Amino acid sequence: MSKFQGVDYYNIDDHFSEEELLIRTTVREFVEDNVLPIIEKHYEAGTFPSDLIPKMAELGLFGPTLPQRYGCAEVNNVAYGLMMQELERGDSGVRSFASVQSGLVMYPIYTFGSEEQKDYWLPKLASGEKIGCFGLTEPDYGSNPGGMITRAEKRGGAFVLNGAKMWITNGSIADVAVVWAKLDGEIRGFLVEKGTKGFEAPEMRGKHSLRASVTSELVFQDCEIPESNLLPKSGGLKSPLMCLTQARYGIAWGALGSAMACYDTALRYSQSRIQFGKPIASFQMIQEKLVHMLTEITKAQLMCLQLGRLKDQGKAKFTQVSMAKRNNVYHALEIARMAREILGANGILNEYPIMRHSANLESVKTYEGTHEMHTLIIGEDITGIGAFA
Repeated sequence: MSKFQGVDYYNIDDHFSEEELLIRTTVREFVEDNVLPIIEKHYEAGTFPSDLIPKMAELGLFGPTLPQRYGCAEVNNVAYGLMMQELERGDSGVRSFASVQSGLVMYPIYTFGSEEQKDYWLPKLASGEKIGCFGLTEPDYGSNPGGMITRAEKRGGAFVLNGAKMWITNGSIADVAVVWAKLDGEIRGFLVEKGTKGFEAPEMRGKHSLRASVTSELVFQDCEIPESNLLPKSGGLKSPLMCLTQARYGIAWGALGSAMACYDTALRYSQSRIQFGKPIASFQMIQEKLVHMLTEITKAQLMCLQLGRLKDQGKAKFTQVSMAKRNNVYHALEIARMAREILGANGILNEYPIMRHSANLESVKTYEGTHEMHTLIIGEDITGIGAFA
């Protein structure tokens, strides 16, 4: 099968700069040459392809919108989105790794950290020398993060953490965890380094989704960290929610990549699969599916492009990010299922990426805010009435 040529029915490429297109092409070729040949093997084995980390760092895929002084690429948000799109066309787990490293670890250190914390951690995270994770969700508190029970207590010149986090991408391989805990009743951010006494990060097994991604628990039992590991500018639930907005933005673009991979596979298959003496692409019901898939991809592309431009202008609202995440993941999953229908029984084989993307998107639909929670976030914004409980 020839290499992926892209999906662009509305000539949206005309609205990208030369630099943005070059970045997309570079990441697209990286995915073709480095991700696609090995990802099915890792998915089946339930392992993350860690050999990709230095290559991703070399391409500037970690913290790419942050300043060059920290070793970052300092590109705009549209370019960052295109990076996430291409990575997820490879696999949601690979994109998740980059999203967490960038939006949930480097972003909070850059935004809420001290100069010392930024100077020490950001270059190491940008180069892939260090890996990070983000600890907010708890076993009993997912959609209601404000109910967290993880606590930090000041003892002398240190903080002592007690509690647990769950569904943490990169947790078991991370060198540092950005952990959110209540200190005197207020949610604050802390940096907890691997190997700290009282801190464990066991990997969660038995997943049918995101199998090429490390998912972990974080457990804190009288875990003592230095006072200097508090993120000094963090404060309240707004701080971790700002981080989630960054991650959700990347997901909105990433889901497009999964959708494109499924659509492209289904289109090519339908043109070569012969039934009743002709390619199945000649049947009306197949064409209806392909047209629906392409239409939803095109709508999602336009939404992402405008959201990226608004973000670069400092005008994007977190509710607009919620709309893009909600819409794009929903339709990407729909497209994956329709692609499987077009491929028939062949759609379940690992010779094609359809079933892997479909299973992955089930998780993507849930994490960083469920479909339902994003519905209520937007609903409150347009009506002025909160309907969360």
